[in-house]
Amino acid sequence: MSEAVTRPATAGPGLLASLDPLLREWLPRQRWFAGKGRPVTGFSLVAATELLPAGGKLGLYHLLVQVHQPLTHGTGPGDCYQLLIGEREALPPRLAPALIGHVTEGPLTGRTVYEALYDPRPAGLLLEALRTRARIGGLRFERDPRQEVRSGLVPRAVTAEQSNSSVVYGDTFILKLLRRIVPGVNPDLELPLALAREGCPRVPAPTAWLLAELSGQSYVLGVLQPYIQGAADGWELALRELAKGQDFAAEARALGRATAEVHTALARALPTVTLGHIQLRSMVDGMLERLDAAAQAVPALRTYAPGLRSAFQALADLAAEGHTWTAQRVHGDLHLGQCLRSPAGGPSHAFGSGGEWSLIDFEGEPARPLAERRMPQPTVRDVAGMLRSFDYAAHSVRPSVPGWAESCRAAYCSGYAEIDGRDPRNDPVLLRAYETDKAVYEVVYEARHRPDWLPVPLSAVRRLASSHLT
Repeated sequence: MSEAVTRPATAGPGLLASLDPLLREWLPRQRWFAGKGRPVTGFSLVAATELLPAGGKLGLYHLLVQVHQPLTHGTGPGDCYQLLIGEREALPPRLAPALIGHVTEGPLTGRTVYEALYDPRPAGLLLEALRTRARIGGLRFERDPRQEVRSGLVPRAVTAEQSNSSVVYGDTFILKLLRRIVPGVNPDLELPLALAREGCPRVPAPTAWLLAELSGQSYVLGVLQPYIQGAADGWELALRELAKGQDFAAEARALGRATAEVHTALARALPTVTLGHIQLRSMVDGMLERLDAAAQAVPALRTYAPGLRSAFQALADLAAEGHTWTAQRVHGDLHLGQCLRSPAGGPSHAFGSGGEWSLIDFEGEPARPLAERRMPQPTVRDVAGMLRSFDYAAHSVRPSVPGWAESCRAAYCSGYAEIDGRDPRNDPVLLRAYETDKAVYEVVYEARHRPDWLPVPLSAVRRLASSHLT
């Protein structure tokens, strides 16, 4: 396999013409495709790299494709996606779920194309390229020289729905391939590398990463990290305990401690800034704009809009009085599903001991511009996201467990204060503003994608709209 990952190769012309009609049908069905609800009108090929030669038993292409869709004003280029396309004469039954389609035009006529991450050989090729620090066309496979990557680890694709795609290698590593890509420094690599330099044990240190260099710009395409075997994500763990009627406060407290450890390490590793009146006024204006847009989109929100606006105005009033806040790099999209707990009493890992919490997925909210995701924020933003996540978990089981979310929220904040020295609840105006902003976002998301879940954020909206602070 090594010879396939060392030769520079660019796919020939006409490839996209072969794939165009199939991708128009297949792409919108993928969980990670962000342009749902709008037709695909065409594609532009940003880059195409041949990883395995065409015409043999198995061909393999790495593609970066710009998708064209109708926009608010006319039609224009949309998001750029990373695709790993395999092509065979016919698919074996085990790869049937990966089928994209049968090509009827262009240079791949007569071949069958499919999502190659489900195929062990292409997936294994990616690991080998990372292990050997290969260069293939514009693709650069980088690795931390201090970490060893063994060859021959058996790959398996993660089939759970994600906003990206992941492959696990022999219960040793997990490769996260970013689907929607943008040029620049991606926080999903930047922040774990910074935390690794600080020796923070709460975040798996990147082992290797995949980059592309195109027209003088760098793109982060994927990150390989240690895999925590047997770990449960916080969402699954919370629902399991809820279903049994078990208290989750001890876990929430430990998770609060882990969050504060990560925040403390990030503040050491990267610059912090002070938010004064001008910066806070801009932040509040953004919150108000999002509220107004949400109230237009979801009529059920309009009754509560005045009370919600008061949450943001209270923050603006404090800023006008001269209050300032410290901002730093944060996770940006923290919730229970972004946290992993290794099995209690299980094997220790280089980045944590058995039974400990780890934080993952530092990409931030993918829908936000990259520059915004990399801006310093008050740490309360992450805290508010986790508090909302406890509320979601509590509303996800029947019968409900009275007081479960409130107990978890209190324990989480107490655990955070044990490490940070400051309890987030002691900054109620800022915490309420961020919780309100998050709940407004959730209302719009649920109204569009999961209407049955709309009562969950609406219950928080009712509480937050009536929480007038002195």
